[in-house]
Amino acid sequence: MSSNLVTMYSTVWCGYCRRLKDQMDREGIAYQVIDIEDDPNAADIVMAVNGGNQTVPTIVFPDGSALTNPSLAQIKQQLAA
Repeated sequence: MSSNLVTMYSTVWCGYCRRLKDQMDREGIAYQVIDIEDDPNAADIVMAVNGGNQTVPTIVFPDGSALTNPSLAQIKQQLAA
Protein backbone atom coordinates (compact mmCIF):
# COMPACT_ATOMS: atom_id res chain seq x y z
CA MET A 1 0.00 0.00 0.00
CA SER A 2 1.14 3.48 -0.78
CA SER A 3 1.29 5.57 2.35
CA ASN A 4 0.15 8.79 0.64
CA LEU A 5 -3.11 7.45 -0.80
CA VAL A 6 -6.53 7.02 0.72
CA THR A 7 -7.42 3.31 0.70
CA MET A 8 -10.99 2.24 0.00
CA TYR A 9 -11.94 -1.24 1.12
CA SER A 10 -14.76 -2.30 -1.15
CA THR A 11 -16.56 -5.09 -2.99
CA VAL A 12 -17.59 -5.26 -6.65
CA TRP A 13 -21.30 -5.43 -5.75
CA CYS A 14 -21.35 -2.47 -3.32
CA GLY A 15 -23.46 0.40 -4.68
CA TYR A 16 -22.30 2.78 -1.95
CA CYS A 17 -18.70 2.02 -2.94
CA ARG A 18 -19.38 2.77 -6.62
CA ARG A 19 -21.08 6.05 -5.74
CA LEU A 20 -18.22 7.12 -3.47
CA LYS A 21 -15.61 6.18 -6.11
CA ASP A 22 -17.45 8.33 -8.66
CA GLN A 23 -17.58 11.27 -6.24
CA MET A 24 -13.90 10.96 -5.34
CA ASP A 25 -12.98 10.72 -9.04
CA ARG A 26 -14.92 13.94 -9.76
CA GLU A 27 -13.14 15.71 -6.88
CA GLY A 28 -9.70 14.48 -7.95
CA ILE A 29 -9.09 12.60 -4.69
CA ALA A 30 -6.45 9.92 -5.27
CA TYR A 31 -7.25 6.52 -3.79
CA GLN A 32 -6.57 2.84 -4.15
CA VAL A 33 -9.25 0.18 -3.97
CA ILE A 34 -8.86 -3.16 -2.23
CA ASP A 35 -11.63 -5.74 -2.68
CA ILE A 36 -12.17 -7.45 0.66
CA GLU A 37 -13.56 -10.53 -1.09
CA ASP A 38 -10.26 -10.97 -2.98
CA ASP A 39 -7.95 -10.22 -0.05
CA PRO A 40 -8.58 -11.96 3.31
CA ASN A 41 -6.12 -9.65 5.05
CA ALA A 42 -8.16 -6.66 3.85
CA ALA A 43 -11.32 -8.22 5.26
CA ASP A 44 -9.53 -8.57 8.61
CA ILE A 45 -8.57 -4.87 8.53
CA VAL A 46 -12.17 -3.87 7.80
CA MET A 47 -13.50 -6.08 10.59
CA ALA A 48 -10.97 -4.61 13.04
CA VAL A 49 -12.15 -1.08 12.20
CA ASN A 50 -15.86 -1.98 12.27
CA GLY A 51 -16.30 -4.07 15.39
CA GLY A 52 -16.13 -7.40 13.58
CA ASN A 53 -18.34 -6.38 10.64
CA GLN A 54 -17.25 -6.40 7.00
CA THR A 55 -18.82 -3.01 6.28
CA VAL A 56 -17.87 -1.31 3.03
CA PRO A 57 -16.90 1.19 1.96
CA THR A 58 -14.35 1.55 4.72
CA ILE A 59 -11.88 4.34 4.03
CA VAL A 60 -8.43 4.31 5.64
CA PHE A 61 -6.43 7.53 5.47
CA PRO A 62 -2.65 7.92 5.23
CA ASP A 63 -2.52 8.79 8.95
CA GLY A 64 -4.16 5.46 9.83
CA SER A 65 -7.56 6.90 10.74
CA ALA A 66 -10.65 5.31 9.20
CA LEU A 67 -14.25 6.13 8.30
CA THR A 68 -17.03 3.71 7.47
CA ASN A 69 -19.46 4.56 4.65
CA PRO A 70 -18.45 8.23 4.81
CA SER A 71 -19.85 11.08 2.77
CA LEU A 72 -17.59 12.93 0.35
CA ALA A 73 -17.70 15.90 2.73
CA GLN A 74 -16.42 13.72 5.59
CA ILE A 75 -13.55 12.48 3.42
CA LYS A 76 -12.59 16.00 2.37
CA GLN A 77 -12.76 17.18 6.00
CA GLN A 78 -10.51 14.31 7.15
CA LEU A 79 -8.00 14.99 4.37
CA ALA A 80 -7.89 18.70 5.30
CA ALA A 81 -7.26 17.96 9.00
